[in-house]
Amino acid sequence: MTKTYLELSQDGGGAHKFYEVTVDGQVVSVRYGRIGAAGQLQTSSFPTPEKAQAAAAKKIGEKVRKGYAPAVQGQRAARSVTRRQVASAPSTARAVAPVLWRFRTGSSAFGIHVDDDRCWVGNQSGDVYTLSHTGEVLARYNLPDGVKCLVADDFWIYAGCDDGRVYDLSSKLPFAAYDIAADVDIFWLDIHEGVLNVADRAGRLTVIDHEDEHQWARRSQGEHAWMVRADDRAVYHGHQRGVTAYGPDGGAELWHTPTQGAVLFGWQEQEAVYAGTAHRVVQRLSKGNGAVEATYRCDSPVYSCATSPGGRFVFAGDSSSSVYCFDEDGTRLWKLGTGGGSALSMQYREERLYLVTTDGSLVCVDASEAAITAAQQGTVPVARDVKLAAALPTYEPATAVTSVATVAAAPSGAVVVECVQQGGRMRVQVVSDGYDASWNVQFPRAIREPGARYVVDALHAASGGFYRVRGDIRRLL
Repeated sequence: MTKTYLELSQDGGGAHKFYEVTVDGQVVSVRYGRIGAAGQLQTSSFPTPEKAQAAAAKKIGEKVRKGYAPAVQGQRAARSVTRRQVASAPSTARAVAPVLWRFRTGSSAFGIHVDDDRCWVGNQSGDVYTLSHTGEVLARYNLPDGVKCLVADDFWIYAGCDDGRVYDLSSKLPFAAYDIAADVDIFWLDIHEGVLNVADRAGRLTVIDHEDEHQWARRSQGEHAWMVRADDRAVYHGHQRGVTAYGPDGGAELWHTPTQGAVLFGWQEQEAVYAGTAHRVVQRLSKGNGAVEATYRCDSPVYSCATSPGGRFVFAGDSSSSVYCFDEDGTRLWKLGTGGGSALSMQYREERLYLVTTDGSLVCVDASEAAITAAQQGTVPVARDVKLAAALPTYEPATAVTSVATVAAAPSGAVVVECVQQGGRMRVQVVSDGYDASWNVQFPRAIREPGARYVVDALHAASGGFYRVRGDIRRLL
């Protein structure tokens, strides 16, 4: 048996990966991934030991040409990962919020997204669950590492993980859409029109395009950047010394506004961004010039915040297991206990407030006026504890071409795409009629293979001049 171990580790924000090839008789095993992680394993069999050796040599040669070099496993450290340390004290509120249902994920959770169809929650064990709005668990995704956050970009849902990858969960076959450099200790993410914005421990903002290629980076005035939100006009970066807005093309600083305390969470509406801070306030800042338009005062450091559409109501969760609601002008309307830890992230939808808490629960609160009034008077519903279904659909990321289902022909209405080599890089372009052949397709790197064709349910044009896949991906035989 022979084993070859290679690493690609670049200073200043480059790759941090390993690639190991083992030949045992007629079997070739390839293990690859982030340095310090277990990685993914692929195994292939060949007719003779000689053909196995030749195949292994070809794989090694390809990696060496890309910059990989022989290394000793264990000498380089794994990527730096900071998991947010949070304290949660008992609530000082006089009444408890009207919780309709609660789902315990089993591990501390930060990631939340609620759309028209489902509620999403991701925890530090790498589990992402989807639930109906009534609290029925629909599916589970097993990701390789802890989930930092869940973000939506139109139809697409992404999970940022501690392994340095951002996974697209928009179809039954989740895949790694972005690979973040090893020197970036990820704190928070946002994606807008396929462009990834990463806030990190050092107070940097790193911008990566749809082809997973670095665009620009800026270091803000403060470290520990827990907020990043993006739109067509700017990227809004919240850190220890306030909020800084950068132009989306090139990263020119547009404005900087000091906040009352370090920013611990961020939210955005069409014309304003909201910064929850360690000094017990949420501040509303104008997107146009950064001016502070309103301040919402809580009784403890603010861990999370959200708004109803248009900013009519502003919600906040503090470090003392309480949740607040304010009128848009800053008037506090109510304060209630969560009944289960501090809210680390939150989202409002149709008179319901969804929280993920320090005890790892996804909590659905009835935020209607009638329910809040009853709660303030001591009347709340009995919260339903949601249980996992016995046969829950479970999905894991695609890590190789063999992970993808195959079809003999493209179904009616589907779109065919092809992997092609361009200037030393493998791109994906559209074969089907009716599309711009010069545009590339954002596509999973792990399943790209020169000359291979794939069938996708649909393609959508992004403003940056590329296509995004919607629906399932199948390989065309």
